[in-house]
Amino acid sequence: MVRLVRTNSENVDFKNLVKLLDADLAVRDGEDHDFYHQFNKIDALKHVVVLYEDERPCGCGAIKEMTPEVMEVKRMYTLPACRGKGFATKILTELERWAAGMSYGKCVLETGKKQPEAIQLYKRNDYKIIPNYGPYIDIENSVCFEKVLHKP
Repeated sequence: MVRLVRTNSENVDFKNLVKLLDADLAVRDGEDHDFYHQFNKIDALKHVVVLYEDERPCGCGAIKEMTPEVMEVKRMYTLPACRGKGFATKILTELERWAAGMSYGKCVLETGKKQPEAIQLYKRNDYKIIPNYGPYIDIENSVCFEKVLHKP
């Protein structure tokens, strides 16, 4: 059974999944990891989703406010053993529902060119590539996306 839980960054399962995410990104990003890591602090995230399969935490994601109209998707991760089951899409969809339910009109995000499966995930879920924003402007490895949300 798959269950999605809305929580915050104090959730222990979320913290453990993020440790695995950071270890994976350290390998993928190599010497660029420290640059990206500074933008991925989790100490004050109010909107976190953890996906459980048969009570096992398998994936996570979060959103944080960029502007009163825009939420940024952060800390998306699925355990390697749980991939290929559509879990990342379930997490992303729940984050979008949560943002739309709070009257946000758009989600944006940044991912890296060294994460092709993430790029495909966002394209499959109707995210459009946009010019790099904020700290990612002029960062060669970054790919930024946005999606307009449909408010309930």
